[in-house]
Amino acid sequence: MPHTPDPPISPASESAPSEQAEAQPAKPDARRDPKVAREQQKRARQAIAAATPQTPAAGATQPPLALEASGDALAPQQLRGVIESLLFVAGRPLEYAELRRLTGVDEARVRAAVAELASELERAGRGVRAQLIGASAQLVSAPEHARFVAALLGLPTQVRLTTAALETLSVIAYRQPITRGQIEAIRGVNSDRALASLLQHGLAQEVGRAATVGRPALFGVTPEFLQQFGLTSLESLPSPDVPRAEVAEALRKRAAQSIRDAVNAGDAEEARELERQRAARSGPLIHEGEPE
Repeated sequence: MPHTPDPPISPASESAPSEQAEAQPAKPDARRDPKVAREQQKRARQAIAAATPQTPAAGATQPPLALEASGDALAPQQLRGVIESLLFVAGRPLEYAELRRLTGVDEARVRAAVAELASELERAGRGVRAQLIGASAQLVSAPEHARFVAALLGLPTQVRLTTAALETLSVIAYRQPITRGQIEAIRGVNSDRALASLLQHGLAQEVGRAATVGRPALFGVTPEFLQQFGLTSLESLPSPDVPRAEVAEALRKRAAQSIRDAVNAGDAEEARELERQRAARSGPLIHEGEPE
């Protein structure tokens, strides 16, 4: 039986198995799964972030922390913030004693914090002011915004006062507490109508009774007066012209001294005249040893 030779193997047929093997897609390896890799990277980043101390960026502002301290443990800035919140929520004047009770700090620190808060609000040009009167403080709107607030509330933007009312108000502001009689003694005229006008507009009020005969009423200005004139406290009132006042006082003292001198000189002259009259009536005086 004749031998039949095998057919020659072509290069294409030799490379076919390898090409088929390369063409066949490889099975995904679980260790190289993208989802698993991303999850591992995320956990690694979280571990690194937890182990690294966080430092705030330059200029970055951190949110305010809740105040867990109380009383004397409060820093000055924290105390000012607490007092500002209390005055804002109260909506009325709060006495220093009440602020001391609420904050747990001594009254000296409360007064200092309120004064610093008032200066800070005014210096920053804020829309509110800390108004100080007597032993109390209150948050009020800025006086330069009065016309906008009046438009919101439907109130008149201006209150017109007569010259007599302004004079009376000035006397009360600088001399309070003061009685009606003392006001009239300073002005030299009756002040009933002017005082009634100030009471009606809420610029003056009765603050007590004088410990004198009849116990007359004492009058003082109101917080409304401070707000209307853009003042945070009575200490913000303009100081009087001291040189002019000193000159007036010196002239008054000089006139009084001249009157006293004239009276004394008149008394001395009258005394000398009386002595001459007595001497004339009694005749000349004769001393012992002199011839008659």
